Amino acid sequence: MALDSIIGRHLEIAKLQRVYDSDKSEFVAVCGRRRIGKTFLVKEYFEGKFVFKVSGQSRAGFKKQLKNFNNEIERQFPSRQINPAENWIDAFNNLKTCVESTKKRRKVIFIDELPWLDTQKSGFVSALENFWNEWAYYRHDIVLVACGSATSWMMDKLINSKGGLHNRLTEQLFLEPFNLNETEQMLKSQGLHLSRYEIGICYMIFGGVPYYLSLLDSTQSLAQNVDSLIFDKRGRLHNEFDNLYTALFKKSDDYVAVVSALATKRSGMSRKEILQETSLKSGSKISKILRNLEYCGFIRCFTDLSKGKPIIYQLVDFYTLFYFRFLKGKQNIHGKNYWLSLQGKPTFNAWAGLTFELLCIHHIDQIKWKLGIYNVLTEIYGWRGDSTNGGAQVDLVLQRQDRTFSLCEMKFSEYAYSISKDEDLKLRNRINAFKMAARKPSYSIRLAMVTSFGLEDSKYNSIVSDQITLDDLFSSLP
Repeated sequence: MALDSIIGRHLEIAKLQRVYDSDKSEFVAVCGRRRIGKTFLVKEYFEGKFVFKVSGQSRAGFKKQLKNFNNEIERQFPSRQINPAENWIDAFNNLKTCVESTKKRRKVIFIDELPWLDTQKSGFVSALENFWNEWAYYRHDIVLVACGSATSWMMDKLINSKGGLHNRLTEQLFLEPFNLNETEQMLKSQGLHLSRYEIGICYMIFGGVPYYLSLLDSTQSLAQNVDSLIFDKRGRLHNEFDNLYTALFKKSDDYVAVVSALATKRSGMSRKEILQETSLKSGSKISKILRNLEYCGFIRCFTDLSKGKPIIYQLVDFYTLFYFRFLKGKQNIHGKNYWLSLQGKPTFNAWAGLTFELLCIHHIDQIKWKLGIYNVLTEIYGWRGDSTNGGAQVDLVLQRQDRTFSLCEMKFSEYAYSISKDEDLKLRNRINAFKMAARKPSYSIRLAMVTSFGLEDSKYNSIVSDQITLDDLFSSLP
């Protein structure tokens, strides 16, 4: 077990330990967006414990998938004389025979990219059902681990299966992107010693996606890395947007239509607004799209604190937002230093200011920790006013069990942030508008300022109850 090579993933490791120590057979699904490190986690954790592992082949037909499966059985069990299977039932029967011949206490079977094996009319799912329901389940020594980036397949055919695999999973892992603390650990392990300000910018471009971070070159600056990876037409991530959604979702065009619509309104849209913008029809299809996008972490949904307001869906995937802001429709950009040339310019500052708000939303636990309410029951809201209060809004509202609202105002800058007289007035008006809309006169209201480097001394700082800095968002939580 190569735990030293695994950054974070403490909850997932504990779950894998439980299934390995179990005295019954376990069926584990490992899910998460493309490039998030599913395969790496499973292979590193179960190193030396596999009795069989195989991976589905991207865009391969039934014959190629089955041939690859047969080849892996022959390679991994060279002493067994097995006739190559001609269908999935026979393939799994061959696997049973081979696994039964092993003497390991726990027999770990790893099927990576499971959805790719389910080609049209191949009978793969029914064969998998038979393998688990009629054999593995009753043996008490099998650990079957299934991975897949194709979220719509994993949700429909495995996690929410209404067929023979209904309620058959005994454990489910969903891998989230790294937080800032884990991102810093990974960058340091690669020899990239960036300031936390630079790591913040890095996170606002790549998110905490391990594969993206692994591509960064320690001999280049962050800006140089962004230019070579994303803006160079031969860069490793230049076409990542198309590859990402195609790999994750069947009929990906509809998913792209939804995120394209959400990218036009950073504060989010209601379901009705999404339907109007995309021309998709209301019904189970759009519900499934929104559910899968949320499950993958591409969008979040939240309720407006004001009564009668609809649920709001907001695009929160950093790479997707970066793509729509700087790459979409800009194929004519030339030059190797495009991103480098934007540093410190109004375009960069506007993007960073908006995206820092999203970075904070991804680190609500760290904000709660700094506020001293980590273990206090808290409801998370957004608030958007209407024309009566000038359209004021608060992107992050923490409604605390101690009868307190924490209104979080997020500001990203290269230096300590200074509250001006005009901004002080805007903040006071926003707080008053929120107080009227919330209609909870028994609640206290505290303004929390989340900034890069704290607040510059000013007579206007008295409006701020709590200060949180970028350093605080790097906290390692218990």
